Amino acid sequence: MSASTRFEKVLVANRGEIAVRILRTCRELGLATVAVYSDADAGMPHVALADEAVRIGPAPAAESYLSIPALLDAARRTGAQAIHPGYGFLSENADFGEAVEAAGLAFIGPRPETARAMGDKAAARQLMAARGVPVVPGHDGPEQDDARFAAEAARIGFPVLVKAAAGGGGKGMSIVEDAAALPEALARARRLARSAFGDDRLLLERYLRGPRHVEVQILGDGRGAVVHCFERECSVQRRFQKIIEETPSPALDAATRAALCAAGVAAGEALAYRGAGTVEFILDAEGRFYFLEVNTRLQVEHPVTEVITGLDLVAWQIRVARGEALLPQAAIEARGHAIECRLYAEDPARTSCLRRVAWPCSSAPTTLASGWTRASPRARRSASSTTRSSRRSSRAAPIGPPPSTACAAPCAACGSGRDDQPGVVAGHFPAPGLRGGRHDDRLPGPALRRLGAPADVEAVHRRPPSPPCTARRRKAASGRLPALRSGWRNNPLRGQLEHLTVGEATLRIETADLGAEARVTLADATLRVRGVGAEATGAAEVDGVRQPFRIVADGATLHVADAQGVSTFGIVDLFPAPTDDGPVGGCVAPMPGRVVEVHVQAGQPVARGQLLVILEAMKMEQTLQAPHDGRVEAVHCAAGDLVDAGAVLITLVPLDAEPTGDDPS
Repeated sequence: MSASTRFEKVLVANRGEIAVRILRTCRELGLATVAVYSDADAGMPHVALADEAVRIGPAPAAESYLSIPALLDAARRTGAQAIHPGYGFLSENADFGEAVEAAGLAFIGPRPETARAMGDKAAARQLMAARGVPVVPGHDGPEQDDARFAAEAARIGFPVLVKAAAGGGGKGMSIVEDAAALPEALARARRLARSAFGDDRLLLERYLRGPRHVEVQILGDGRGAVVHCFERECSVQRRFQKIIEETPSPALDAATRAALCAAGVAAGEALAYRGAGTVEFILDAEGRFYFLEVNTRLQVEHPVTEVITGLDLVAWQIRVARGEALLPQAAIEARGHAIECRLYAEDPARTSCLRRVAWPCSSAPTTLASGWTRASPRARRSASSTTRSSRRSSRAAPIGPPPSTACAAPCAACGSGRDDQPGVVAGHFPAPGLRGGRHDDRLPGPALRRLGAPADVEAVHRRPPSPPCTARRRKAASGRLPALRSGWRNNPLRGQLEHLTVGEATLRIETADLGAEARVTLADATLRVRGVGAEATGAAEVDGVRQPFRIVADGATLHVADAQGVSTFGIVDLFPAPTDDGPVGGCVAPMPGRVVEVHVQAGQPVARGQLLVILEAMKMEQTLQAPHDGRVEAVHCAAGDLVDAGAVLITLVPLDAEPTGDDPS
């Protein structure tokens, strides 16, 4: 299809938030729309929003959203004339772009040769260096043996950064502090690169300590004209994944900003870029910037650019694909300040279901539907103002069960904590994701906030409708005197005793029902509580102070959200069911993933901390170690196996345990 061909129907080859985003813009432009969905997503909002929807396969992405034949067949069946890939999935797949255009359809994205060129990080570095765009000193040549990498690392100087040449997103990336650690880092990076991209080529770069991550949004018409839409800063990261994005960057002065944006335009011109793209740079402590990569797609953080420029980047992607001219650079102005925060609601120890995302004091829609089960569900929230210092806090509360980056205390995952922490307000924060992120494999849970906070007390006094405790379950099942409150006593002088756990602490709570209110003794504090509103949401009044709250029950866990954040309480069962389960040894899969290596065999003695299994999950390798000294009784996995969260991988028994079966040990 020629660049000047007009199209009237667009198929969105994606799902979830980005699909909804594109469908809404298409509707505003008067374009008909087609959604696609797998069996797992038949009830998702993007399916209902589109004019037409086509099932493209079963739940696994490889059989649905990554199936080029299925997507092209959906376009043929519905008469779609263009395909928008969104981000993720096939958005940067050059073969997909070529297949779309070969089918006579318009591809609302970069030219396939651009995606192919920028998908090779080594080739991208070489191209940018040839066009005068600064690149970090490193090695990107064809020599890939360990000896050459060792020599280049010595030339560059440690620490160095090992990266996959064929991909991005932090996959295969690691920081190497000295020569002794280089061979293992190279082996690990090759494994991850081969698994993620089918290409184990690597490149080496000088590692810059404490850099800032700044990127330039560009638009190109595919015929050589390129404009920029200013920059975004994305320095606050974990696991090389962005948490906070803002524009303009507080790290740039006017001269550096102009030079950076000009370098972004030069990179786009070198590619004859078409559509929306992002040229990423890192900024060192002296204000020097270096080319990092080009993302040949729409970025997750594009809304902050739209806020300050007033542009609809999806609309401009569509206009460019229809052959329309770009607007001139002088017409693009930046006004005000915008910040976007991604909330990663995840528990690396298990896969969980996100119950609810609440945005206090706002009716803005969330970008993640309640009830989604993901290894790393995310929600996003954007806030804007005329200046950075006049920002309004946009606190959000993802309510259990997984913890999230919306921490009530300064957060080790982002290096600073909430947006009202002094470091973030002043624009001074580290980039832990670029620093390696090995310290942030586990998110900090909500801090133990002041005892007696209204919502926390109300969690004890007023339970959600589903009884989480054994005593309440038994009462509900009995059917006797259903109107009688659980724990009722005919002697009002004695309260009902319960225990809740918060982290390592156990709280002793005694509640006395006084009719319209209750007397709650929580640790050393005695408070009078008056509940207002529904069972699981409303307001609590403690000693005359009223505060809204929300409670979500998840089995024997209560998640309580109020203006201070989210607290999670474990309910200690007063009448635990008898069990004959013995202690479980060995290791289980902390999340869904692929077994990379198994380092032990049945009958082998192991010491506490010894490596048992390497599991690849969520763009990282997880090393699973022996929790105690023992002997391997059984190995339940092999390299290459795909395992679910909670799957038993290795069974250990204590060294003094009785051998089982015919095991000679």
